Amino acid sequence: MQQWFDSPAGRYLLDWEQAAFDESVADIFGYHAIQLGLPAVDALRANRMPHRWLGLEPGADAGGRTPDVVIDTHTLPFDAASLDLVLLPHTLELSVDPHATLREVERVLVPEGRVVICGLNPTSLWGLRQRRAHLWRRLGVGELFLPEPGEFIGYRRLRDWLRLLNFEVEVGRFGCWRPAFTTDKWLDRFDWMDRLGERWWPILGAAYFIVAVKRVRGMKLMGATWKRRAKLAAAPVPLANRGHRTQRRRDVES
Repeated sequence: MQQWFDSPAGRYLLDWEQAAFDESVADIFGYHAIQLGLPAVDALRANRMPHRWLGLEPGADAGGRTPDVVIDTHTLPFDAASLDLVLLPHTLELSVDPHATLREVERVLVPEGRVVICGLNPTSLWGLRQRRAHLWRRLGVGELFLPEPGEFIGYRRLRDWLRLLNFEVEVGRFGCWRPAFTTDKWLDRFDWMDRLGERWWPILGAAYFIVAVKRVRGMKLMGATWKRRAKLAAAPVPLANRGHRTQRRRDVES
């Protein structure tokens, strides 16, 4: 897939995804964040967490970048509830077991931690061309438009997976509505489709982008307790039997 991003369609998709990551992670705060896979996009460059890492599978093409850690996404080498942000650029669709990867992400994220996912949308013009290319390929002709490895996961299907793991989707969006062309010339001719696609046919974008937050049932975030103490201290306190004590004092004086 790293090589496919060097094609005109790959660069077009990569530009959109880089802008989406920059916008989404800029205001996500914490201490530890990791990007798993696809070094072609620098998904953490706009984030300000003090500890940011790039993790790649053994033998993966680093694309000229140096990974901070080499890991298996099915068994992440992190303690439970130790990361604030995990980014998965096309990681799930290239995983042999995307369910296991998501379960590991849920395990290592802190409560209220976030996972950011981007993937290719099978319900799009690009997905339609890919399916048609598969049919032609069985006849021994034609080439695939999109990368062959992996299984493209539908947007609604992925949302269901996240819901089962107690993730709540905060952001869900689509992008890249131009047809599946292989040259810059034809992609540029249809740039008007990007301006209209989000309004008229949003779910047909070639790629989707999801930001989800990990929810923990029964947990409630509480604010600073000193503010509540101050209010309690300032509240009036009624005196029990005040009227009875006043009458008794008068009887003694008389």
